[in-house]
Amino acid sequence: MLNSLDTEGRPQDTRVVVAMSGGVDSSVTAALLKAEGYDVVGVTLQLYDHGAALHRKGACCAGRDIHDARSVAERIGIPHYVLDYEARFREAVIDRFAQSYVAGETPVPCVECNRSIKFADLLGTARELGARVLATGHYVRNLRLPDGSHALYRAHESERDQSYFLFATTRAQLDVLRFPLGGMPKARVRELAREFGLAIADKQDSQDICFVPTGRYSDIIARLRPGAATPGEIVDLSGRVLGRHEGIIHFTVGQRKGLKVAAGEPLYVVRLEADTGRVVVGPRAALATRMVHLHDVNWIGDGALEGEQRPVFVKVRSTRPPRAGWLSATHDGVTVELADSEEGVAPGQACVFYDSAEDGARMLGGGFIKETVAAAPQREAAHAGA
Repeated sequence: MLNSLDTEGRPQDTRVVVAMSGGVDSSVTAALLKAEGYDVVGVTLQLYDHGAALHRKGACCAGRDIHDARSVAERIGIPHYVLDYEARFREAVIDRFAQSYVAGETPVPCVECNRSIKFADLLGTARELGARVLATGHYVRNLRLPDGSHALYRAHESERDQSYFLFATTRAQLDVLRFPLGGMPKARVRELAREFGLAIADKQDSQDICFVPTGRYSDIIARLRPGAATPGEIVDLSGRVLGRHEGIIHFTVGQRKGLKVAAGEPLYVVRLEADTGRVVVGPRAALATRMVHLHDVNWIGDGALEGEQRPVFVKVRSTRPPRAGWLSATHDGVTVELADSEEGVAPGQACVFYDSAEDGARMLGGGFIKETVAAAPQREAAHAGA
């Protein structure tokens, strides 16, 4: 592979900062670019107090990961820096995460981390280090368009695609961001790690949110927001009280287990009411959503977002394939109507736009869900490309 960053000039004249988490993907990214002749600098971010997660498998950004990143940098012969971003990370990501849960939302902290920390603060640091490019190990493709601008596309392997978490990336950032692994299968990445002699070649992929090492979100929320776990009522769709709960922070929309109420049919969390402290439950059919209203929308598709309704394909959960819908943007806000209903959609989640449902589709932007609207009558018009 030659000049995988699609940069002009000789690789040795191009300084690249690689965000190194200590995992296989970012390590191979650094090693690959070094092998291609780029002037590579590795940077690892210390994001939080690592003590609790130091030896937990499946947790990213832990103290062990910093050690692994440093070892990889030594192995491939590049300078490596560890930057203390704890205060900034807590303010921009952890505090917002906790507040979102208290408000009855289901946040996606990885989106905020990419937007506020990696592609804003770290990008600024890369420029201070004289870098022309910031590269990461994300599985997404940044391709040059005929007019010289760049666009984001889904990864080669759909199950590895991380474009959902990068919807807030701006056009200006795309000019300097590169993702060398987006066109590779994961198996090939691990092969490269072995070829480069990296000790982390078989390291387990991170599974959990990095600052929640136990996997229990409510623990960190209770610690950051004492008193947030206020007991309240569990009610059905008509408002009839079915039971009590120990705080809405223990629930998410679509949840079935842990309700501890007796009913003649399976019940699911349909809605969380932060103002009343109530958990509203109902049958599975009540989870169906056909429309979402968005805020903090980022558009990197062609033309202007406002002024027209357009067919798009959207993901409302990172693990679900893109589904057909219609995107509308007016002075009242941005709305997406789904061609078919989706279940378990909640405020706080991301809604990400694509130009098709195919693997490798172009990502057009996205926003955070502000409000969901229950299933409406089937829309009869055929969806373009569906």
